[in-house]
This record gives sequence, C-alpha cells and structure tokens, in this order.
Amino acid sequence: MTASDPQSSSVAASLRAAGGLAWSCAARLLAVRVLLTIGVGSAPVAVAWLMKVVLDRLVERDQSLLGAVLLLAGAGVAVALLPEVTRYVDAELQRAITLTTRERLYAAVGRLAGLRRFENPRFHDRLSLATQVGPTGPSEMVNSVFGVVQGALTLGAFLTTLAVLNPWMLLVASVAAVPALRAELQLGRQRARMVSQLGRNARREFFYAELMTSVIAAKEVRLYGLSGLFGARMFAELRQIQTGNRRMDRRQMIVQCLQGLLGAAVAGGGLIWAVYSARDGRLTIGDVSVFVAAMAGVQGGIATIIANTGKVHEAMLLFDHYRYVVEAQPDLAAPAAIAPHAVPPLRRGIELRDVWFRYDDDLPWTLRGVNLTISASGTTALVGRNGAGKSTLVKLLCRFYDPTQGSIHWDGIDLREFPVDHLRERIGAVFQDFMRYELSAADNIGVGDLPAMHDRERIEAAARLAGNHETLSALPNGYDTLLTKIYMDTADRDDPSTGVELSGGQWQRLALARALFRDRCDLLILDEPSSGLDAEAESEIRTLLAQHRAGRTSLLISHRLNTIRDADTIVVLSSGTVAEQGNHAELVEKNGLYARLFRLQADGYEFEPPTDTVAFQPR
Repeated sequence: MTASDPQSSSVAASLRAAGGLAWSCAARLLAVRVLLTIGVGSAPVAVAWLMKVVLDRLVERDQSLLGAVLLLAGAGVAVALLPEVTRYVDAELQRAITLTTRERLYAAVGRLAGLRRFENPRFHDRLSLATQVGPTGPSEMVNSVFGVVQGALTLGAFLTTLAVLNPWMLLVASVAAVPALRAELQLGRQRARMVSQLGRNARREFFYAELMTSVIAAKEVRLYGLSGLFGARMFAELRQIQTGNRRMDRRQMIVQCLQGLLGAAVAGGGLIWAVYSARDGRLTIGDVSVFVAAMAGVQGGIATIIANTGKVHEAMLLFDHYRYVVEAQPDLAAPAAIAPHAVPPLRRGIELRDVWFRYDDDLPWTLRGVNLTISASGTTALVGRNGAGKSTLVKLLCRFYDPTQGSIHWDGIDLREFPVDHLRERIGAVFQDFMRYELSAADNIGVGDLPAMHDRERIEAAARLAGNHETLSALPNGYDTLLTKIYMDTADRDDPSTGVELSGGQWQRLALARALFRDRCDLLILDEPSSGLDAEAESEIRTLLAQHRAGRTSLLISHRLNTIRDADTIVVLSSGTVAEQGNHAELVEKNGLYARLFRLQADGYEFEPPTDTVAFQPR
C-alpha cells in the first residue's frame, strides 16, 4: 500500500483524530501511560542483563553479589506490578475516551437537523457501525499504539543485545519478522472488512430476535404462527455470521501457527549456537542466559508489535465510520444571510411555490410543482390516496427536508432563511407514526415543550384538551406513573402499580396532548389524529379540536373525510400534484376526486336492512 493510497490516508487521518481526541480528554493519563510504556518495555531487558550479572558473579564467586541480586529483585517486582498498573490506567483511559466519543457522536447526530441522512440506508449502515464500534475504537487504538511502542522498546533493546552477542542472529530475527507483520496487517484489513460485511446480518439477526421476544409483536407472532419463520431467518443470519467468523478465525489460526513455527525455528537455531559457543568458551553462562532471554524477548516483542499493529489497523478502519458520522456536514442548508431572520408570528400564511421534491436523484418525484397556500388562522385539510405526497409535504413544512426545486414561504420569507430550531418552535404536530416514550405520563406530554416540561398545570390542561385527563389521573401514581413495564428497579419488580401499558387509543390521545402542550405554536399539524379511536371518541376529539383550532392555523390530514369536512380549505393531492381544492360543499358540487372518495366512504355508513328480515305482523 503506497502512501498516496486513499485507504492509507484514511488510516493515518483516523490515527491523528484518535490521538487528538485522547489527548483532549485525558492528557494526564496519556502522560502516565507513556511512562508506564517505557517502564514495561524496559523492565524485561533490565531483568535479563541483571540475571547475566548475577550468574557471572556466582560463577566467579564475586563478593559484590548482593547489590546485583537486590537490583534483580527490584526489576522482578517492576515486571510483576507495572502490567497491573498499566491495565488500570488503560481502563481509565478507555472510560474517559469512551465518554467523550459517545458525547461527540450523539452531538453530531443531533446536529443533523433533517431526515435525509437518517432515511438513507447507506448512511444508516455507517451510523450503526459508528454506534457499535466507534466509541471504543479510539481507546483500543491508543492502547494498541502503546502496545506497539512497548513491544518496539523491548525489541530494540534485545536486538541490541543480539547484535553484541551474534550480529547474524539479529539479521535472521529481523528477516523472520517481515512476513509475520505483513500477514497480521492483512488479517486486520480482512477483520475490518468482515465486520462491515456482517454488520447487516447482525442487525437482521437482532431484528428477528426482537420480533420473537417483543410484547408488541407477540399477538401476531402467535396468531399467525410466525415463531418458526422468524426463528429460521434469525438462525440463518446467525449461521452466516458464524461462518464469516469461523473463516476469519481459521485464517488467523493458520497465520499464527506459521508465525509460531518460524519463531521456534529461529529460537531453536539460536539456542543451539549459544550452547555450543558456551561449551567452546566463547560465551559465559551469563551470556547464554541473556542470549536466551534476548531471543525470547525478540520473539515476544515481534509478537506484541505484530498483534497490536493489526489491532491498530483494524480499529482505524472501523473508526473511519465514526469519523464519517462525526464529520458529516449538515444535511440542511444554513440561512444565507449573515444574521438569519427571526421567525415572526404567522400573520398571512404559508405558501408553497412550485415545490418539487424527490428523496434521491434516482427515485421518482414525490411532489410535482405544488402551489398551495395554508392561510393563517384557518384550517387546511389534506386528503388523497396513499402515496399522494401528504406525509412528504408535512416533512417539508417541518423542514425535515428542503424542496428539491421551488420554495416554501412563511409570511413571504423562505423557510431556509430561518434557523431551523427556531422555526420548529413555531410548529406543533401529531404524526401518524407518533412516539410512545417509555417515560411517565407527565413526561410524555411535557417533552412537547421542554422549557415548560415541569409545568404540571399546563400538562393537565393539554391532557384535558386531548380528553384523557381522567384516564391519566386514575393511573396508580397519576401523571407520574411510568408508561412501561420494562424498566423497573429490583425493589419495584413485584409492584404492579409501578408501570402500566396504555391502549392504542390512549397512546394516541397522549400524543395529541403532547402536541397541544406546545400551545404557543403558530402552526398545528394533525396527521390522522383520531385514527386509533372509536367512533364516540373520534367525535369527541373532533369537537375538542374544532374548538381549539378556532382562530389558529392548522393543517389536518386524514383518510376519514368526515373528520375534515368542516375545514376552511380542503386540498386534494393526487400523484404529487394539487388535483382539487375548495371547501367541502364546493368539492362535492365539483363532482371530482374528492366527491368520489367521499361518496365511497359515505356509502359504507348507509343502513341497509337484511334481506331476510321478516316484517312485523301485529296480532
């Protein structure tokens, strides 16, 4: 691999990024780790030379033996203690670095204000790998780099020893290390590639495992007998993962066995030379001792360098996914003006001007030249078949995406001229796929307006508007009841009042209360706000919302046309274009798409007595 190789450049960039990150969050620990590395790398060399001195003085019956023995004992203590201290410092480094990397990763994810990257499968794959291996990658790299340095110190010192005793053994040991190093680097690249390739298999395996154990999926899994299907698919993914791991383990075993055989051959040859040299008087007993230690030290140093170099290389390649996410550019354009416009209260309305949109360049258009005005202080309803573009239009209004062509204006100002977070403070929404937070009932509502999250009076007022105040008040701990049975403390495990599960309709009312809690917003978006409710509850919610929407700007989306017939303007979308618009009476009179859809639904409610009913005959 050349220096100009993009992969080599990426690895070098990742190494610099990891080192800079480690220094920024744990500089003192890094300094201590440097000293420990020097100590751990030097201690075996000191032991070997001190052992030579002790043995030679024993043979010569030198009276100054005690000092050398004491130094040897001290070096032995260092060899025993320094690795344990190093392991503790490594663990502290890992904790410090992991905390910082996680913080930066999720801060970077939070900076992605739109949905384009989240709904991009390729980015999502890299994000999954970043969350899986990114936070621990820098600490693994730092530890492995120190392992390389430590091995290099030991190796360098023992190679110097070999050079003094037998320069030819130095050459042989050095040459033997080259193929081992190349093989380990290749293994590191293969391991990193395997993790990326098997990442999707791992996520699918987890997905099927979740389906088989999920409370939400339990009913359908049992009703349709899906355990066998999902189990077979889960084990198929697991077998594929294990096949990849087995293939990698086999390669690693072969490489390491060959390395071991080569190392044993070199060490054996060196030992034979040392024994015969000592027999011939060319080496002392101490020289043989230090030579044996040097050969072992060279082999150990080479093994340490090779293993840690492979780990560094593998960690670098995987850490690249973390860098990709953390360094990702914003997915929404920043306001062009130096001083972005403040978002004013909505006075005139929101205007879509020739808006075209598609989710990717190779995908079809979802919206095609939409021109539409959502008048302030009125209710606009969106209707249309599935796939007509209703949800996409909502995403554009919330600025989860920007139009591919055209523009959207808030009282005449392009949405892109506003800071996106300030714009969203002006919008409240109930999405069709609303969230069910495993938090308390109060928190489920309070997250709709974070500055007022602990304002219990306003929370209860929003719940009353959504028609579920009595339900939430009657929970075992009232609004403080956890709406889950999963996250419980050990002491609460046997207390059924700790957490509860709500019905689908109750969750929908809670999501509605969350949107209504943001009562200072200018635009309220209601996407199928009553789809999970029974007829009576739907009628109640429709009345409450009609009262709440009076004089407010709201956008209502529903497939149930009876819920939107009182809207000021009804917009019919078809294939990404505005097919019709007007009020209910105008559209029915026009006898177009809306009128046909309305009649289809109305026909379903017409009462037809059974044909086999026997007429009542008085006696």
